[in-house]
Amino acid sequence: MSTYDIIYQIVRQIPKGKVATYGQVADLANLYGKARVVGYALYRVDMVSDIPWHRVINAKGEISQSPSRYGGDNLQRSLLEQEGIKFNTEGKMNLREYLWQPSLNVDD
Repeated sequence: MSTYDIIYQIVRQIPKGKVATYGQVADLANLYGKARVVGYALYRVDMVSDIPWHRVINAKGEISQSPSRYGGDNLQRSLLEQEGIKFNTEGKMNLREYLWQPSLNVDD
């Protein structure tokens, strides 16, 4: 399985109404300190794929702006708002409320 496939597998687990940070996804993929790799992987995703790319945000609780996404930033915010995520006037969300906390499946 490729690095990108692992990233996509993790992102598919983020439930509606929750978000993960690029760094969080990188850590879960054993790519510590490589949040940009997650960004590159998600940039390649078709916006209408089964991968909920819109649920990955930066560590500040914001949508990372990119002029090369051709309106994808606005789409990302719209999709998150449709899932019930609220943004403040500065365009940030409350990570304490919306950050995904994946359960760790630890065998006894």
